[in-house]
Amino acid sequence: MKICLKELLIAAIILIAVTPGVYGTEISVAGVASSNSIRNDATNYTIAANLRANNTPAWSNNIEDFRFADQGFIATDDPLIIPSDYPNYTSWNMEAFSFLDNGTCPDTINPLLYRHARLNNINGLFEVVPGIYQVRGYDITAMSLIKGDTGWIVIDPMNSVETARAAMSLVNRTLGYYPVKAVIYSHPHVDHYQGVKGVVTDEEVAAGNVEIIAPEGFMEHAVSENVYAGTAMQRRAKYMYGLPLPRDEKGLVDNGLGKYPAIGRASLIAPTIDVNRTGQILTIDGVKMEFQYNTNTEAPVEINIWFPDFKALFMAENCVGTLHNILTLRGAQVRDPLSWAKFLDEARRLYGDKADVVFTAHNWPRFGNDKVIELLENQRDMYKYINDQTLNFMNKGYTMDEISNMIVLPKSLQKYWYTHGFYGQIYMAVKATYQKYLGFYDADPINLKRLPPEEFARNMTEYMGGADAVMQKLAIDYGAGHYELVASIAHYLVFADPANMKARKMEAASLEQLGYQAESGPARNAYLVGAQELRSTKPVQGNTMISADVMSAMSLSELLDYLAVRLNGTKADGENFKMDLVINDTADRALIQVKNSVLEFWLNESSTDANVTVYMPHKTLEQLALDPSVPPANVTITGEDASVFKRFIGMLDVFNSGFNIVLP
Repeated sequence: MKICLKELLIAAIILIAVTPGVYGTEISVAGVASSNSIRNDATNYTIAANLRANNTPAWSNNIEDFRFADQGFIATDDPLIIPSDYPNYTSWNMEAFSFLDNGTCPDTINPLLYRHARLNNINGLFEVVPGIYQVRGYDITAMSLIKGDTGWIVIDPMNSVETARAAMSLVNRTLGYYPVKAVIYSHPHVDHYQGVKGVVTDEEVAAGNVEIIAPEGFMEHAVSENVYAGTAMQRRAKYMYGLPLPRDEKGLVDNGLGKYPAIGRASLIAPTIDVNRTGQILTIDGVKMEFQYNTNTEAPVEINIWFPDFKALFMAENCVGTLHNILTLRGAQVRDPLSWAKFLDEARRLYGDKADVVFTAHNWPRFGNDKVIELLENQRDMYKYINDQTLNFMNKGYTMDEISNMIVLPKSLQKYWYTHGFYGQIYMAVKATYQKYLGFYDADPINLKRLPPEEFARNMTEYMGGADAVMQKLAIDYGAGHYELVASIAHYLVFADPANMKARKMEAASLEQLGYQAESGPARNAYLVGAQELRSTKPVQGNTMISADVMSAMSLSELLDYLAVRLNGTKADGENFKMDLVINDTADRALIQVKNSVLEFWLNESSTDANVTVYMPHKTLEQLALDPSVPPANVTITGEDASVFKRFIGMLDVFNSGFNIVLP
């Protein structure tokens, strides 16, 4: 049974016209917010589009997911609100999403996303099979726990210390207190490790009481993905995850993988055991685990785990309840759908026939051997189809934007909810796959080097007859429901003149309707955050949020690589000096050179012609890399020109994530 308005209303709604009114120079469109703070209702065109979204064969198996998501429920916290360790903040608030539980889909939410969001509302401690448990709905990531002879093995300890700690508290209160014997990071995305210190301490790991297990290459990729481009990624993540949005029917409803990443303390403890091959077996606290080592799937390195004694297969984030991303909207290294499909096939061949349950780092398990095989095979074919058909059209000469509007999944795959794009979308995956093989350039020379967006927008606006003339045309097209077109053209007016609030509100209104129609949680969030920022006259508040814990786990080489990213090429122009750097609490050292506006370094080297020698503890270098505006402490300088180090610090940029996205 469908949960939104009845299908028979579609024809009537499509016939309803929205007529724009023109009053002097003021362009007025029915339903377009005139105040910065007002959000629009769904238009009749959006209501019709959302009703058409119901035309999916997946409704034929509507009950299964709800049964699986509820199965094994033991307990939860009521209300489920987790305070932050930071004053006046809340890490997690599931009560804010109670508006989704009344069973009636609002006009402002795609009905398929609404259904998925209700499933992700189901929260608490669940028994997967006797001895394996999950805490779901306490963060965007599900934390899994396997009971050993004397304690717990914890997989993926969530996004924040606070939520991981609350999850462990629920487990301890409900199942009895047992020590944690091992923590497993399935892959190097922050929501799978940042909560580790809510589960164990540095001291427990240092004493050898707890092992930290991760795929080989974990630290390298955790740093490269979350530090080197971390500030830009954090800003983009606000769009993808909808963090500034209200939690209501016109705002944040879900992210596909869960509600949103918890807000709180970030931590990291470096791995003590690397997994580097498929078939590698570890037995910890009596629990036998066989690992499948994956590369270039959902993460650069990732591990799936077969638990033979439980007949349970953990598929990390390689196999979840939705089409995933080939390239996440927050930004990351592009993924390989072909490699992804091949590793899913390998998991199917190695473990599929033996598994009675498959559980993952997001969403809910699937029970029964037939359902395990079905999931592995269908998601394998989904990613393979995206790869192969994108290449097919590429080799016929179609461009990225053309192909992204041409490919849909075959009907044989559309009948499964987990092939729908509640997180990634087909058009996103196609564009990412095109990028992987051919890059940004579509072979049209006009796209080799484009004008800066503001300059292009000013000229385009002039060519189109000026902003007033364009606004009148936009009002007509908005009234006709052409929201993608209106947003695209209004974008030029905004970049030509960001003070043009009429154009900003027009673009915002169009983005808003596109958000209401979106099946993908992240796509909805991106549209709605864009609309929010276009309507606001306040500058975006930004900050640097890279974790000090991550910095403390970085090697000397990684810290210097990050300082090289901070080097301002203009400020360094004309400089030519060398510094010997000595880390006096670890005996590490490096020779640093700034020349040609580039920072180069050589580990374990020094030079007799260095201009200066700088001594500092590792913590000081960490702080310098984290925030160069903080004067470095405990630094000793020797050499002929002590000013070199001061000049060097002055060349390091302080990044702030408050940069514009929908504004120039």
